[in-house]
Amino acid sequence: MSSITIFDPAMCCSTGVCGPSVDPELTRIASALHKLEAEGVEVKRYNLANDPAEFVQNEQVKELLKTEGADALPFVFFNGHLQTTGDYPSNQELATYFSIDPQQLETKKPKLKIDLKSI
Repeated sequence: MSSITIFDPAMCCSTGVCGPSVDPELTRIASALHKLEAEGVEVKRYNLANDPAEFVQNEQVKELLKTEGADALPFVFFNGHLQTTGDYPSNQELATYFSIDPQQLETKKPKLKIDLKSI
């Protein structure tokens, strides 16, 4: 089974998609990860604020934090191999790595339009 593991910087919740001002990049990656899960990819995500033990137990992550510091987060692993640090992979990169159509990872706007004048 294919997998992606992300070690996120400290955020207010597990995905960072909460609060009054949400970073669109966090929304994009959360959506893409949800869609990857639907395609059978195992997704693990750890937040430095909520899951510090995961950062300490993983020797490679612990060493990266020691040498690069927390500013280098997120650390992204594909199938156990470090792929990126400091940024989340693009939808195109995810699609290429997991051999899926990039359009499957795009967030589509709803086509339903509501006419408030008719209410």
